[in-house]
Amino acid sequence: MKQMVAVEPAIVIGAGAAGLAVAQALIKAGVPVAILEKESRLAEPWHRRHQQLHLNTHRDLSALPGLSFPVDTPAFPHRNVVIRHMNDFRDANRLPVEFGVAVETLVFRGDHWAVRTSAGSRLARHVIVATGRDKEPFTPQWKGMEAFAGRIIHSADFGDAQSYAGKKVLVVGAGNSGFDALNHLAGVDVASLWLSARNGPALLPKRIGKIAVHRLSPLMARLPLRVADAAIAATQRLVFGDLTKFGMPPAPSGGASRLASDYTAIAADDGAVDAIKSGKITVVPAIREFTRDGVILANGSLIDPDIVIAATGYRTGLERMVGNLGVLDSKGVPLFNGGVADPKLPGLWFTGMRPSIRGCFANAAILGKAIARRIAGAGRQRAGASR
Repeated sequence: MKQMVAVEPAIVIGAGAAGLAVAQALIKAGVPVAILEKESRLAEPWHRRHQQLHLNTHRDLSALPGLSFPVDTPAFPHRNVVIRHMNDFRDANRLPVEFGVAVETLVFRGDHWAVRTSAGSRLARHVIVATGRDKEPFTPQWKGMEAFAGRIIHSADFGDAQSYAGKKVLVVGAGNSGFDALNHLAGVDVASLWLSARNGPALLPKRIGKIAVHRLSPLMARLPLRVADAAIAATQRLVFGDLTKFGMPPAPSGGASRLASDYTAIAADDGAVDAIKSGKITVVPAIREFTRDGVILANGSLIDPDIVIAATGYRTGLERMVGNLGVLDSKGVPLFNGGVADPKLPGLWFTGMRPSIRGCFANAAILGKAIARRIAGAGRQRAGASR
């Protein structure tokens, strides 16, 4: 006789900030939850990032719900502080994280989901996918890159900034990751430093005087997109001037609009713009192709970097898990996020899959509460109907 497998109320896939926040919200709403995490410890992506990494979001807007950072935490917390904060949050809320369990596929069973994992199958009424929008580093397949004699790395593997001293370095991409690398490299004695930019960024300083610009993000998030675009553009122009004079291409659209439409995060400057203006960083066109000895740019010129840093973004890597459900766009980003769901696939939720002007931690709390309200409400409806 086949043994019946119990249907769990909710399973969260991924124990990053978004997964922890939604799990806490569900428990507070009275919904039992299991959290499946493929890694052997919390915050594994943070452990893997370079030692210089700090949040671009302010401490007061980057804490998980109900847990503040220690009072001596700098305005923009170091990655080690973030790692500790996530572990403290898990411990304080007694969140049941199951480590070393990788989810392979989700199968819809009409009124529940089969969650197929590396440790066997489980059934759940609700499944919340919180594996992150930055799960898989993406590097374009440039023509000729296999023949290039130098190194090509993704910005996720940036490492120690001082290791680039004396090297000729090309950073590809003027987005958030590109400017993070440039901010660090601006203080290193490199031999040459180029930025290849296909599009100009929406770019804000970390501070204006003593004011941390990110502290204004809750206000910006409430503005209509066109008003937020205008505010970002005006701030960028006022603080930095016209960067097209230094070779930077114009941005294709406003910063808030790009955030909403193609999920391009707003970049943060912490020294890179001064290095561009001083000539330490040379802005060059997009890459056309690689040769053994260098990189040919779109204008036909040749540069000869030792190291190319591809600050070219990430992918969700969700195709294997949910690719057959029709819930992903052409770039693998879920079509819905937070408290919105597909009525044809009840019980499937996504969180933390799109950037927010508020930052990932503040947004994780907002989306987690929205999902918990919907799930708890559905549970009450089901309980009422069964009476």
